[in-house]
Amino acid sequence: MTPMATFLLTFAVCLLICSFMVVALMLSRTPRYRTSANDLLTLLDETLENRVSEARWHTVIGYPIRHDPYLENVRRRCQAIMDEYGQPWRFEQGGALFSKPGLEEIHALRQHLTARLSLDDRRTF
Repeated sequence: MTPMATFLLTFAVCLLICSFMVVALMLSRTPRYRTSANDLLTLLDETLENRVSEARWHTVIGYPIRHDPYLENVRRRCQAIMDEYGQPWRFEQGGALFSKPGLEEIHALRQHLTARLSLDDRRTF
């Protein structure tokens, strides 16, 4: 085989592989995470029991919720509570992630979310 034929064969194979990869990436969808009300309830429960880490809090609360405006409002309220009452420096030393007024607001928010979910459950039956 001549050097030119080897080059063309290698080029064609590489072009074919790259083309398949581009087509596969264009047709595949990006993974999506949909935060549910139960995810928020679990996070709020863990927070009230002082079992949530700052990283987990920011992972769930930092991701926008586009499929449910009510849950998005709850998420934004959680962000505001963290901004106002968050104490990440105390959490690192074994304390609570939030101050006492912050935990009270989280408890009230959890009760409101639970009431909303029970109301939605009654509407579906």
